[in-house]
Amino acid sequence: MRTRIKVCGLTCSSDASAAVHCGVDALGLIFFSGSSRCVETAVASEIAQEVSGFAMLIAVFVDAKSFEIENVLAKVPVNMIQFHGSESLEECERFEVPYIKTLRMSQNVSLDRFGQSYPSARAILLDTYQPNNYGGTGEAFSWDLAADYSDKRIVVAGGLKATNVSDAIVACQPYAVDVSTGVELSPGVKDRSKIDEFVAAVNACDQGLKSTKKSLGVTE
Repeated sequence: MRTRIKVCGLTCSSDASAAVHCGVDALGLIFFSGSSRCVETAVASEIAQEVSGFAMLIAVFVDAKSFEIENVLAKVPVNMIQFHGSESLEECERFEVPYIKTLRMSQNVSLDRFGQSYPSARAILLDTYQPNNYGGTGEAFSWDLAADYSDKRIVVAGGLKATNVSDAIVACQPYAVDVSTGVELSPGVKDRSKIDEFVAAVNACDQGLKSTKKSLGVTE
């Protein structure tokens, strides 16, 4: 199975276009004022027009008010919502848009219990836990915490870059990987060469795993 790639924290259409040309599957737009990668609705709309039909567009919210989410949905044609805060199942389902729910990983969380609490989620995104930060920390969590989970698609985020993403894929076998800081020049400013390197690393890891499975007689 091919590992999908999401680049998050885009703040301009040129970076979004570059990511698409590099072969990225999904783009994350952050609508959280506490993030240095927060994007204005007008800019998000421009990005959507630039990449329409070429990549999935995901709107990221952190405990936002319903009217704030509705305002974005009315102006930006997103394909999916990523709820990155403490939103309840009811809040996630309210907008009738496919969604991803984030779990900030630490030793005392239960991935199984969390996944069961959001049965309608298209995937569970696993990110590094820091008390006052919601993503974009540049730090990885212990991938062993997700190694045996298979009930729902997972997206691995947190501190990924070209030099370690293969280790995360081997450890977690995720549906997708999510990168932000690892492909940046500065917060919100992406580096196309780093995106290229990241995509190449993911593809190389997938090919290596496929070859290993084939040699062992394992079919996907």
